[in-house]
Amino acid sequence: MSKTYTLKVNSDYEFKLNDLDISKADIIRLSKSKHHVLHNNKSIITETIDSNFKAKSYKVKVNNNNYNININNDLDRLIKEMGFEVGVSKLVNEIKAPMPGLILDISVEVGQEVKENDALLILEAMKMENIITSPRDGIIKNISVTKGNAVDKNELLIEFE
Repeated sequence: MSKTYTLKVNSDYEFKLNDLDISKADIIRLSKSKHHVLHNNKSIITETIDSNFKAKSYKVKVNNNNYNININNDLDRLIKEMGFEVGVSKLVNEIKAPMPGLILDISVEVGQEVKENDALLILEAMKMENIITSPRDGIIKNISVTKGNAVDKNELLIEFE
């Protein structure tokens, strides 16, 4: 199955490429940052001015024009649709039980300010203790369970303001 890549150029133009398109590209590396590209029988020299591999963003100079390029694949699109983009504040307002179990301990109180990854409670399931952590910074609005409660999967545990 062919992978699809979406290239956004200067946030104005969007191009879709697949593996076949990329394999057909006539590109020769001239140096670490420069490439010779043959496109529609025209010779083009490109220079990568800046790159952020983690963010998949690049600044490329083509014929003395600078272009900002962001590259995303199908997985990036899926992650964005699920709301897990890097650097974006998560919009989770409630924590639900990921599995049935028993509440062993609650580490927070209503009105308490928590940071992302702070421990909220301990849920015992299948003889294992699972620490449920905060998915974001926020303030605890409501705690729907108490220590010793048995909970079902998807039962509301904690709400954020």
